[in-house]
Amino acid sequence: MTNEYAEVEAALDKRGFTRMVFDMQKIRDLVDVLGTPQRAYPAIHLTGTNGKTSTARMIDALLQAHGLHTGRYTSPHLETVRERISLDGEPVSEERFVATYNDVAPLAELIDARNAEPLTYFDMTTAMAYAAFADAPVDIAVVEVGLGGEEDATNVIEAGVCVLTPIGLDHTEWLGDTIEDIAWHKVGIIHQGATVITALQDEEAMRPILERCADMGATLAREGSEFGVVHRAQAVGGQVLTLQGLGGVYDEIFLPLFGAHQAQNAALALAAVEAFLGAGPGKQLETDLVREGFARVDSPGRLERVRSAPTILLDGAHNPHGMAATVAALEEEFTFRHLVAVLSVLGDKDVTGLLELLEPVVARLVVTQNSSPRAMPAVELGRLAIDVFGEDRVTVASDMPDAIAEAVVQAEEDSSGELSGVGVLITGSVVTVADARKLLKR
Repeated sequence: MTNEYAEVEAALDKRGFTRMVFDMQKIRDLVDVLGTPQRAYPAIHLTGTNGKTSTARMIDALLQAHGLHTGRYTSPHLETVRERISLDGEPVSEERFVATYNDVAPLAELIDARNAEPLTYFDMTTAMAYAAFADAPVDIAVVEVGLGGEEDATNVIEAGVCVLTPIGLDHTEWLGDTIEDIAWHKVGIIHQGATVITALQDEEAMRPILERCADMGATLAREGSEFGVVHRAQAVGGQVLTLQGLGGVYDEIFLPLFGAHQAQNAALALAAVEAFLGAGPGKQLETDLVREGFARVDSPGRLERVRSAPTILLDGAHNPHGMAATVAALEEEFTFRHLVAVLSVLGDKDVTGLLELLEPVVARLVVTQNSSPRAMPAVELGRLAIDVFGEDRVTVASDMPDAIAEAVVQAEEDSSGELSGVGVLITGSVVTVADARKLLKR
């Protein structure tokens, strides 16, 4: 790592990695003084509770397969902040990241000087992404909302295609206590004349979606109506799908990711790309290009296998909706005789909900504390876990290295010398996955 890059990382961190300030005026002012880089290219904008990053990565891969230069902005990152800003599927280089920061930072300081609260870390990386995409230049930006939608810094983009992944309860302290409240925040990314691609939603979430689309004159395509998963079958290293798109049926699509939730994400991604490229009834994309795009997809930290003997999987599920999808995929795709989980969560999550979903599929649980300042203390998590799992199935470890070592020992002890069918799942937060990945990918 260069000194310059380290200095930029430190300067961003000073803005408070987890500090939340929802103030659209400051980000609007910043992109205005930057020359509105977000207006230099069309965009696909994604919100929802789960599946945003995986779906964004699929959209990116499909667009590249069609010969387009892409910019992708997702969060949070696993190993380096550069992952948030990708060009043609690859994180920007340290040199480009530093150069972009140096373009944005002096103007950000002008905005900070005019306001009581400085721009946030997320405001800065958003502005940097939009500037980097304009500078590249890209043909299209694929942009994932950070939190919510209407007041999220990314929403200065006013995209022509919007994607709504399934909406559930999460971030209730900022977005509201009901699915309808949360949906109202998320539909704020729908602007005048947009095309909206939505996953199957609870009735509570559909009301705001339908009202916002009507108000904005937006065109709505719904999973299960205009598009969806027709068929899926397990395959080595993933699954083979038949998808109903907006333009027709696409078959024999290999997706190198596991679970029904990833098949649903694939259907959303395909419909979004069809909408962007002008496919629709009677006008289909080339199936070979669709196959090529999906075949190149990866999604780090989403049931990602990082070791074998015993198998170690990393999964960033951090709310009950996400954990339910992970558990379903585990039961369907993996034949574990004995699974030990390592769990660390942030303190604002529905921890009991996560534990109750894990309990039927996990033989033993090791709880620990990840590196986030918002992490629930391991002892407190242990108490909640014992209520669900019972004392004899729960171990408390003070840190991630000890937790992983303990889980591997427990898995091997119970394997009777036969490691096939024995596994370790590390889950509960993207931060948990990032911490484990640093240790296990060395």
